[in-house]
Formats: sequence, structure tokens, C-alpha cells
Amino acid sequence: MDWDIDEAAESLTNAFSRNSETDLLELLRNNSFLFYDLVGRKYGVQPIFHEVRFGAKLRCDFAWVNDHSYGPEWVLVEVEKPEMKLFTQKGEPSHQLNHAIEQVRSWDRYFEDNPGSKKEIFGAVHNFRFVVVGGRRQDWQKEPPLKWRSHFNKRNNIEIKSVDVFLDAIDSIRDDPNEFWSFKEHPVSLKESELTEYWQNYSYFDLMRQVL
Repeated sequence: MDWDIDEAAESLTNAFSRNSETDLLELLRNNSFLFYDLVGRKYGVQPIFHEVRFGAKLRCDFAWVNDHSYGPEWVLVEVEKPEMKLFTQKGEPSHQLNHAIEQVRSWDRYFEDNPGSKKEIFGAVHNFRFVVVGGRRQDWQKEPPLKWRSHFNKRNNIEIKSVDVFLDAIDSIRDDPNEFWSFKEHPVSLKESELTEYWQNYSYFDLMRQVL
């Protein structure tokens, strides 16, 4: 499957202009290459899964594994509105930003309290990498957001990125489409129902489930 880059770029611009989280999520589900700057390993990219649930009420928007030699690192992503308000006039994190961070912290607490769920859902987990994507780059590059995010990303196990990482992916694939060959093996994200079958049929997890 080949992506329609021009159509994806237009849809991304429209999602931003409408400040639509729903439209953005739909676009991301059908265009895995947009995660280019969020995926640690550009080659040997594993499939991306959407709307993965855990516990009674929790779910992440997207998840994938970095299959390191030391063990699987599962990346769990929360996507917020493109024009999410970041800070108040007093220079304090907004309710929207705090809410997004608290959602991700609730995932971390859940797996700490329910360690068996990690194997049940993800096969095996060495560690989690949590990512919140929201807000525009130009807003993050103002003070105090710039200083706050720099400090936050150093001190927490949650990374905060702007939605402009998806625009960067558009620029990157236009500049060098051959760089995205690994993403073409998994062009769209998969349903949560396919997650168990994935790790059950990936031999990498056979050993990892024994040692983790």
C-alpha cells in the first residue's frame, strides 16, 4: 500500500485548522509514516496498534514495541487536540495539559498495581515509554512552556511532543521517501484485537516471556 502524501498533508492541515482530535486520530490510524519522528528505530519498525485498552476504563491512543535486545520497550501514546491550551495567563500548566499528563500517569499506576496485565496485554514488557502529543510548536517555544517542558521531560517518564512532529514526517517523506521502507511493511495501524496474535506469533517474545 502506498500513502497519498498530498492527501495526508491536506487532511493534517484541516485537522489542525479545525482543532479536531477526532480527525487527527483517524488520519494517524491510516498513515503509519506520520509517526516517523516518534518511532525510535526507523528500520525494523513494528506494527502500530490503536485504542489499546487496559483495566476497566483506561486506554491509549496508539502503542507499538521497540524490540530491543535487552527486552521489549512498549511505547504508549496519548494524542491531544492540535491547539490544546498549554498554559494559563499566570504561566501555569493548563487544565487540559494537566489532564493529559494525569491520564498517562494513570496508565503507569495501573501497570504498577497490576503487573500481570503487562504480560496478558503486551506479551512481555521490559519498560514503558509514555508520550503525550498536543499543542503547536510555536506555543511550546515560548516561555514559560519551553522551560517547563525541558524540565518536565528530564524529570519524568513521560515525553511531551507538539503535533508538529506529524508535519515533520510529511516533510521527511517528501525529501527522502526511501527512508520510509520499513513503515511500508505496516502502512496502517492495527486493531487492539490483533495485538495478542501479533506477539504470540513473533518469536522474539517467546524468550522474553520466559525472562520478564
